[in-house]
Amino acid sequence: MGDDSSYHEAPTRRDYMKYGGAVIGGGLLAGCAGQSDSGSNPPETASDGIATNTPAPEDTSYSVEMAPMGRVSFDTIPKSWVPYGGDYADMGVALGQADGLTRIGNAGEYYTYVYDELPGVNVDDAVLERQSLIDAEMDKELFYEMDNDVHVIDTGMLRNWFDWSDDDVAEIWKNVAPFVGNMIFRRSDSWHDYQYYALYQAFEKMATLFDERERYEAFRALHDEYIADIQSRLPPATERPTVMLTYEGTNEPETFSPYRLNDKGTSKKQWNDLGVSDALAGTPVENLSTENRSELDYENLLEVDPDVLLIRGHEQKTPTEFRDTVLGYMREHPVGSELTAVQNGRVYRGGYLRQGPIHNLFLTERGAKQLYPDEFGTVTGNEELFDRQRVADIINGDI
Repeated sequence: MGDDSSYHEAPTRRDYMKYGGAVIGGGLLAGCAGQSDSGSNPPETASDGIATNTPAPEDTSYSVEMAPMGRVSFDTIPKSWVPYGGDYADMGVALGQADGLTRIGNAGEYYTYVYDELPGVNVDDAVLERQSLIDAEMDKELFYEMDNDVHVIDTGMLRNWFDWSDDDVAEIWKNVAPFVGNMIFRRSDSWHDYQYYALYQAFEKMATLFDERERYEAFRALHDEYIADIQSRLPPATERPTVMLTYEGTNEPETFSPYRLNDKGTSKKQWNDLGVSDALAGTPVENLSTENRSELDYENLLEVDPDVLLIRGHEQKTPTEFRDTVLGYMREHPVGSELTAVQNGRVYRGGYLRQGPIHNLFLTERGAKQLYPDEFGTVTGNEELFDRQRVADIINGDI
């Protein structure tokens, strides 16, 4: 089943919120949040024949349209919500919705330590300590227990990763709350045969969901200026390093799962914004995906021999801890030690799988320092490439 439009017309037990699935023209349903449907009701006539203008009830309905779920309409802004990954969790925090976050689908891939650098921004530790949905094997009963107003989870992922049926999705949609969301961190899964979104396209959808257009616009303006400034300082393309992005979560790596940087998934956004040259370009190596779990050994890496090697799976480590463990092991490896990146100490943590707009600001800064230290300073240096206080102000509503 390509989309979930059949679920949208199912009524829910919530009297104050409705979910409609009809696509009307090319625009949103009439009556966006906070707007009244003035003029829709004729004036009542009093018993003496004099018309009286009785105010019509305010229409606060609005809708969000996002593949694969299609158009979903609400009567009121969701207060409680659950995302699958750290990308959408971070979007919600950026939009001032941290208090409504009830749980994380995969808490192990949601990195909140960056918020420590933003005054007044945090996520309740109790939320992070609750059992992740994947630890509960995405049990439907947990959705009843959470009782959220919206689930920011791609239903295609539920079907293909967790064996949910169409009936399972319809049941939770009808009895609890609808689904909105799209898996955006990579574009290499064959089952994801519907529209993808860039990071700020998905972020804009979440801004519509939570009626936070002003915060979104402020973030967008800050982001665009930030990226433009960094790109203006990049060296010519011919002077940029070749980069290989991989995954291997152990401290003593022997094989590496490769990523291609050209698929435009949001997990590679910083590397594409930083204009890197993909070391795997022109090779037959396939991208890491659900269907492809290929691994490269040190001999394979040596054939490519990138200037910079990025390894995911170590985001809980500091730069020093990473160098002491992973890079330290590779320097002692009989073949790994021959890699140019190892010899030059240019093996780094590769960033998050699922990054939101706040994450992206920090990861872009980190990536710029990893790739171009002569221009931006080192990762362990103190130079800040974006204004932390301004970001915190937007999140906290001081726009």
